[in-house]
Amino acid sequence: MAEAIRVCIIGLGSMGMGTAKACIAAGLTAYGIDLRPSACAELETAGGKAAGDGRAFAGELDAVIVLVINAKQAEEALFGASGIAPLLAKGTPVMMSSTISPDAARHLAGRLDEYGLPMLDAPVSGGPVKAGEGRLTVMAAGPEATFDKLSPVLAAVAENVYRVGSGIGQGAMVKIVHQLLAGVHIAAGAEAMAFAARAGIPLDVMYDVVTHSAGNSWMFENRMKHVVDGDFTARSSVDIFVKDLGLVTETANKLAFPLPLASIAYTMFANASNAGWGNLDDSAVVKIFNGIQLPGEADDV
Repeated sequence: MAEAIRVCIIGLGSMGMGTAKACIAAGLTAYGIDLRPSACAELETAGGKAAGDGRAFAGELDAVIVLVINAKQAEEALFGASGIAPLLAKGTPVMMSSTISPDAARHLAGRLDEYGLPMLDAPVSGGPVKAGEGRLTVMAAGPEATFDKLSPVLAAVAENVYRVGSGIGQGAMVKIVHQLLAGVHIAAGAEAMAFAARAGIPLDVMYDVVTHSAGNSWMFENRMKHVVDGDFTARSSVDIFVKDLGLVTETANKLAFPLPLASIAYTMFANASNAGWGNLDDSAVVKIFNGIQLPGEADDV
């Protein structure tokens, strides 16, 4: 029964919190681990259980979802001083949903295997809103038995589950390709809106035209609305795409495969971060263009 499934979400950021709340809505018992007391309190208000570390309840869990920022955080949460991997019951499946490299996915799966813990290489996409609605897209790889163990969890959090293969690292690779597109689309959208601003086109008009025309993309429609509103409150930050497009270019380098557009997009996000905007919404990459006036900002021409 779904209500008997006890799942822990490690990392209660915007995606992790939404995922945890979707699990609760689906009738699962949701636990959370996050270093921020405010995030733990939010999950508890929503009906879950949370702590700064999960050692007190690790042995009770039926499944774990990892939604931290990077592979280093994932390794620390699982195997560090307060890591829960050694305390999980043998056979407990771990759904690795952070955006990490294929090599990192294989490394973490190998370490989990030492404790008898199967891993599903299962990065996700969809954003915080879809996470909270249980409508994520999951691009997953792993043994069939691990998919089966996690089926109630996948049903709770995902609208689309793509089984991209049985080999750990294949899910991470699909997400890397996806992030190439996501990052390039945001960078291209920012360039277009900056170009329009320089030409004196009202950005709300430009946004309306594009979102009703062939040049639109989901990323343009979602992220450039933040530019139009002058609201750079982070949903997904500039530094997230510095990290993700860094993974894209590193992975391509290992394959000796050129990615000219991804490389340019990476440079744009890195420049935005270097300018001090790393913690702003990723749409703030538009700020790297000089000589334009953005909504909500003073004219800096």
